[in-house]
Amino acid sequence: MSGIQYIKGDATQPVGDGSKIIVHICNDIGRWGKGFVLAVSARWPEPEKQFREWYASGEGFALGNAQLVAVEPHLWVANVIGQHKITNAKNSLPPVRYEAIQEGLRQVADFALIHKAAVHMPRIGCGLAGGTWDKIEPIIQQELADKGIEVTVYDFK
Repeated sequence: MSGIQYIKGDATQPVGDGSKIIVHICNDIGRWGKGFVLAVSARWPEPEKQFREWYASGEGFALGNAQLVAVEPHLWVANVIGQHKITNAKNSLPPVRYEAIQEGLRQVADFALIHKAAVHMPRIGCGLAGGTWDKIEPIIQQELADKGIEVTVYDFK
């Protein structure tokens, strides 16, 4: 069984050699503009552009789907739709959808295995989506690490 490596750093600057995928969580209403996506957009315009085009087309744009966007040779950003809307009203569920994150990570795993890519990410689903790491970490373990995919989680310095 492989584990998840935790390091301090910036997930938009993944460490190590070989092919890499940077995973982050997106919402299901086509919004892009807060949280980790700002760091992604500061480095590469393509993930936001393709996310907006995907949303506008409606083709496969749904909770649980992942869009992999090439940003450099051997480097992709995975836009995983794992959040329903963007805010939670008082006394309601947070926007995170754990099942959608799990399904999106399955799609990322398929791509990672084909491309022999390691996966890099911040603590996905735990910021604006309102998820908890104790629920997300086992999903990452099951869908990525247990399949032999190297996973690095970045805690921003």
